[in-house]
Amino acid sequence: MKKDLLNLYELGRADFEMIFRRSEALKKMNKDEISYTPLVGKTLGMIFDKSSTRTRLSFEVGIYQLGGMATFLSRRDIQLGRGETIPDTARVMSRYLDGIVIRTFDQKWVEEFALHASIPVINGLTDLLHPCQILSDIFTIIEEKGTYEGLKVAYVGDGNNVANSWINAAARLPFTLHLACPEGYDPDDTILQRGVAESPGGIRLFRAPFDAVTDADVIYTDVWASMGQEDEREERAPVFMDYQVNEHLLTYGRQDAIVMHCLPAHRGEEITDDVLDGSHSVVVDQAENRLHVQKALMEILIGGQYNKDE
Repeated sequence: MKKDLLNLYELGRADFEMIFRRSEALKKMNKDEISYTPLVGKTLGMIFDKSSTRTRLSFEVGIYQLGGMATFLSRRDIQLGRGETIPDTARVMSRYLDGIVIRTFDQKWVEEFALHASIPVINGLTDLLHPCQILSDIFTIIEEKGTYEGLKVAYVGDGNNVANSWINAAARLPFTLHLACPEGYDPDDTILQRGVAESPGGIRLFRAPFDAVTDADVIYTDVWASMGQEDEREERAPVFMDYQVNEHLLTYGRQDAIVMHCLPAHRGEEITDDVLDGSHSVVVDQAENRLHVQKALMEILIGGQYNKDE
């Protein structure tokens, strides 16, 4: 596995499987209250330009449970906010830290930082991609369904960073991905076309959400307006109105389909209360699993346990 996690497309299936194995083992240790501290003395830097609940908590709590510590940095608190270059910042931080998580707007910013850093860099979210989220989502699917192989995942809503990362995962793993997005709100075209060409299970883009969800094992949605797009919320609402995940839409999926949402949710918009809180929902488990998967990533990347097997 590469020293960085910038996007899921760069992972091989063996990398995915290693992350899922370690996530399962670490979650079991956590449940059994077994102390496991392979990152004693290690420090994680966290540069966040965007607000966060699950990403921040999962990394800060995760490295603490593994024996290390985190230091939280917003760009306005460090010299990047006053014009210091990314290469200079990356080189200097590499002398202080053992790994860094970046949550920002521009994917190229993260990639440039990783290019000049000598420590592992983890993409905690950009406007283009959200790889940590999808790793946790697939791990949750494995817990619920026993496997991801051969399943149909239906994503309904905006073709945003979450949708793009689902496509990258489907380009590497054998599950079917159906996306339903309004015209003009498609996923990144380069990512989509590459995914369609390379996916072992198949990727299709639909306009009608019912077509995407038919016989789906997993029904997934996200907010209609992501962070940084709040001023478009009123404009987007009528466009996305038919893309709400509600009880009626669920009837098109398999009877045992699970419902997922990466949170935060705008209840009554992209998803209804009865679905988010209903028997098909695994949203809280999905959120918890961010902790266990982030711990696995840090153990593998910062701890250097690239080929660890149980």
